[in-house]
Amino acid sequence: MRQNQHRFPFRSLQLSLRFVIPLAIALAILAYGVVPLVDGLTLRWAVRDMDIRSRLISNTLQEPLIELLQQGNHSRINALLLRTSKDERLLALGVCDQTDKLLFRTAAFPGELSCKAPDQSDSDPLHLVRLPQGPVHVTLNPLESEYSRIGSLVLVHDMSYMERRSADTRKYVIMLFAVLGVVISLITVFVAHLSWRGWMEGVRAMLRGEGILKPFTGPQQAPSSELQPLVGDLRALLRNLDAERRFADDSTITWSPESLRTLLHKQLVGERVIVVSNREPYIHLKKEGGIEVHRPASGLVTAVEPVMRACSGTWIAHGSGSADRETVDKHDRVRVPPDQPEYTLRRIWLTEEEEKGYYYGFSNEGLWPLCHIAHVRPVFRSSDWEQYVRINQRFADAVIEEADSDDPVVLVQDYHFALLPGMIRKALPKATIITFWHIPWPNPESFGICPWREELLKGMLGSTILGFHTPYHCKNFLETADRYLETRIEHESSTISRRGQLTMVESYPISIQWPPPWRGTLPPVEQTRSEILTDLGLPADQLLGIGVDRMDYTKGILERFNAVERLFELHPELAGRFTFIQIAAPSRSALEEYQAFEARVHTLAGRINNRFTHNGRPAIILKAEHHEPDQVNRYYRAAQVCMVTSLHDGMNLVAKEYVAARDDERGVLVLSQFTGAAHELHEALIVNPYHVEQTAEALYQALTMPEYEQRERMRSMRALVRDFNVYRWAGRMLLDAARVRQRQKLAARIGKES
Repeated sequence: MRQNQHRFPFRSLQLSLRFVIPLAIALAILAYGVVPLVDGLTLRWAVRDMDIRSRLISNTLQEPLIELLQQGNHSRINALLLRTSKDERLLALGVCDQTDKLLFRTAAFPGELSCKAPDQSDSDPLHLVRLPQGPVHVTLNPLESEYSRIGSLVLVHDMSYMERRSADTRKYVIMLFAVLGVVISLITVFVAHLSWRGWMEGVRAMLRGEGILKPFTGPQQAPSSELQPLVGDLRALLRNLDAERRFADDSTITWSPESLRTLLHKQLVGERVIVVSNREPYIHLKKEGGIEVHRPASGLVTAVEPVMRACSGTWIAHGSGSADRETVDKHDRVRVPPDQPEYTLRRIWLTEEEEKGYYYGFSNEGLWPLCHIAHVRPVFRSSDWEQYVRINQRFADAVIEEADSDDPVVLVQDYHFALLPGMIRKALPKATIITFWHIPWPNPESFGICPWREELLKGMLGSTILGFHTPYHCKNFLETADRYLETRIEHESSTISRRGQLTMVESYPISIQWPPPWRGTLPPVEQTRSEILTDLGLPADQLLGIGVDRMDYTKGILERFNAVERLFELHPELAGRFTFIQIAAPSRSALEEYQAFEARVHTLAGRINNRFTHNGRPAIILKAEHHEPDQVNRYYRAAQVCMVTSLHDGMNLVAKEYVAARDDERGVLVLSQFTGAAHELHEALIVNPYHVEQTAEALYQALTMPEYEQRERMRSMRALVRDFNVYRWAGRMLLDAARVRQRQKLAARIGKES
């Protein structure tokens, strides 16, 4: 026995070498095959980068250059070209007339080039020209006035740096494969020393998401101590590789309702999705003429409703409309949307006492101010907590009734249902539960104020996937769970393990529907602005600003009004020329704090109007009433500036809605740094809403911003909202859920076979 133990390392080494030597040869061959491919890809990326730079420079020079050409101001044209050519990689510029004759050129303009498009070889990408002094990138951009073509602008970029970069790339690729071969060889040698039983246990642990090479519990022997230094590095590497793979998956998919349906059918075998939220997507109300249907003013509904249209399934929510009971069947279900039903709405009924304790009490007097840290003290009562537990269980029972299998896919929405994942997990252990927390998550010290913090955390950790808007909120949650519960936290993989249940904590920035549902149905922006101004009794040249929020103290409405007042104090010439419109749908008006806040908003608006109303043109128009989405969209399109000044927010979809509405690529977004949207919409004017002067100056900058700058900023933000739309948000969560389900099934299969 002892002799076999001594021989085992030698035999393992022999087996390892049989694998390592062919691996080294294969990696060497692969490396020399990859180098030309990398060179080609690098060149194409560089040419694409130059195309983008050329378009940006051309768009910037377009208006001033056409104006100077029409004026015949040759000296200023030469000065403009000379100043522009100082860019690091811009070799030369030239200006041609309508007959392709070179009128102006900088000193470095190559004599081999002209005003006609150069001939391209089959091996060279478009716009790449090889000259004796080296390769250059050439683009011809037309200069067109409103009525005719004036000439063209020739941009020549130096591409010689690509040859140096290609040489460096070849060297680094070869070094990478060499290092990769050494690392794989070392890992192979180490793995050969692990027993088969230990290896199988490691596979099960990895499939459960608990990392790799962890010490195994039970009778198995832990890995040898020399492996421990590698554990953290390997986990971090796998985490980075997984993030890159997920990003690559996203970039290859054009996210739309069709792609989301395809994803469900392929990755989740056509699973119907069950969504749970407090607010329902459609409310039926009794009116004098009959029953009317309304869409509530809710960012959650704005984001999730398009997903349900794409995925079908069932949405479970609180039925709060005055005609809700009259429109459901005997199972409390109704098909929605009313005009074209695509999914089922299941309504849950609450008594006035239950709503007061669960919704107004624990959720909105307790958790809402606790998570937003917006200078309103949270209030926690035992009676409210009891109602919160009771209603969470009622919704859990409804999920169990609506599930048509023992492993449904459930999307739990927001802070009203922190206990729900744990309750569903108890009844349906195989369920895939995705919980998305739409509001910020505070730091551990702040969350510790809640008397039932452990119960809330345990309920949330019943989730398979727990989503937040930003990585910062994920970090706060991991630290909170680590502070108050006995769990194993894997920061590298962003997972929490508690009593055999693994929860993945990820950031999923929420977004809106793209393309917008109204695209192609609305009149031009100028016509919309004219109609809005007429409705408001304002002249055609009046400047408009817009703010759209619920009447909530976290939205920074008072700070916004103070900034408008300060704008008029600093720039009195705008009094009578600028009017700010605030749409503020009533919210939680049964709560004393919200009643007091609404009174303060009305008082401040009245005081500012008394000071700065000029010739009957008010400084602020306050519309404290519900507006349908199409009405809000008309105001978005009419306003020169949109202000989003939240004091603390998860994402704030108003910012993205305004960007989506501006298909004219005009308008300016003033955005609070305390919103999740500020981490994505970098071309907005980012402000600290607590700083009144800074916000007022940003508003002035927005109102006086040149059209070409508005266009560049808005075009970039629209591209981001288009590519990172709500279908991508849902798709990423569902893709992660599909991978977790596959991993769990494989782990269960391995467990049975062993």
